[in-house]
Amino acid sequence: MAETLKVAMPKGRIYKKASALFREAGLPIPEEVDESRKLVIPLPELDMEFILAKPVDVPTFVEYGAADIGIVGKDVLMEENRDVYELLDLGIARCRMSVIGLPDWKPGIQQRVATKYPNVASQYFREQGQQVEVIKLNGSIELAPLIGLSDRIVDMVETGQTLRENGLVEMNSIFEITSRLVANRVSYRMKNGQIQSLCDRLQKVISASE
Repeated sequence: MAETLKVAMPKGRIYKKASALFREAGLPIPEEVDESRKLVIPLPELDMEFILAKPVDVPTFVEYGAADIGIVGKDVLMEENRDVYELLDLGIARCRMSVIGLPDWKPGIQQRVATKYPNVASQYFREQGQQVEVIKLNGSIELAPLIGLSDRIVDMVETGQTLRENGLVEMNSIFEITSRLVANRVSYRMKNGQIQSLCDRLQKVISASE
């Protein structure tokens, strides 16, 4: 009998897209799992167990072996810099990390940037040779330039609708974001057959949709 593969899944919008991808790959995840409030969901018929976590925590669970594999956005991988194997670009939850500000923004003496991603932002501006003060916020990043907390923000952009509604503009795109399948380094060796088989099934679906 196969060992149980522990899969850290992000709660929210990425979960819905990921579970749809799994179903397309021939893994019959029961529909009721999508609505469940449980945090650990055994799927014995698939030799799997889903661990539902905040997206930002997924790579931590995988790095420390609480989960064998996980699904995580490239934005979280870049910010958290966890020691995990990146196995597959799933091509879902596509958006981009961008520098955003008011249309009349001009460089001042003191530049402040608000973001949920302080490591990503600091590295980007360092590479641009710009000295900025990075302020970490946890929500409603768009508010910062509107109330004078910061000059610009670094955040994810999907459609740009929220920016337009708040009179903000995208200035530079830093990198494209999609969700990735990552693995714990030890699990990848110990459960290689199971993990590779899942990768192959998902890869077929991804290739077919491209």
